Amino acid sequence: MASGKGNSDKRFVYQEFGNDNSAALERPTQELPPQQQNVRVQATRSGRKGKTVTVITGFQVKPETLADLVKQLKAQCGTGGTVKDNDIEIQGDHKQKILEILIKLGYKAKISGG
Repeated sequence: MASGKGNSDKRFVYQEFGNDNSAALERPTQELPPQQQNVRVQATRSGRKGKTVTVITGFQVKPETLADLVKQLKAQCGTGGTVKDNDIEIQGDHKQKILEILIKLGYKAKISGG
């Protein structure tokens, strides 16, 4: 058969980004001190089946720092949370509490939205 579906070697006609996970394609993460970061705290329910989560956006830190921060926020709020796309999501409406914690840590934080 000349259809080409049985070929074991893959030929790419066009490939915009490589699959080799090379370091050349990674953007360097610039870690700013907390005083220079403007973060936003917002409670939202969109796309979460009616469950309220508090989303903190605007971080310019390394993933390790973000993981440590989400662990601390989860412990102080007594709830679950995660890091998604360089944003922190904490379960429940904890806007005010998270705002106070971030300000104590030195971040320039503001409540965003309603």
